[in-house]
Amino acid sequence: MAEFIRVGMSEIAISRTPDVLVAIGLGSCVGVCFYDPLLKCGGMAHVMLPDSVQILGAGAEITKPGKFVDTALPELLKKLTELGALPSRLEVKIAGGAQMFCFNGDTDRMLIGPRNVEATEQLLTSLDLKLAGKNTGGNHGRSVRFDLATGMVTVKMVNSPDIII
Repeated sequence: MAEFIRVGMSEIAISRTPDVLVAIGLGSCVGVCFYDPLLKCGGMAHVMLPDSVQILGAGAEITKPGKFVDTALPELLKKLTELGALPSRLEVKIAGGAQMFCFNGDTDRMLIGPRNVEATEQLLTSLDLKLAGKNTGGNHGRSVRFDLATGMVTVKMVNSPDIII
């Protein structure tokens, strides 16, 4: 029987089929899903911010690696390879990264959602992981359901049909 595993803000979760990983209320945060279709295992990171060094400084102790793109993705990859997943087999899908609030005189620093998406895509490229699908941007929050039996990622937004990525 499938277990629904909630992945909260700044958390990383991994599991195997038939479980389902769920992130609720992704606004500017990004849900990053890694899936090994052969082993039917995967993981999700619910990242809040793009860069730990920019926020905490170089050499700072990271107590929640899921909080930052630059620490969450390597940690998620490490956890999945420990389960036997191969990086070359991983399918990667991302959702979220909305610009939830608009202020007069927005600066790049205030554009957290778009910066999270950009940092995620850049780090995936540097890790030699291919992005298989995404649903990002806009100004509406999302919830994500990641079915480890199929690798299907379903995105739900208010007043919108479900989106499969």
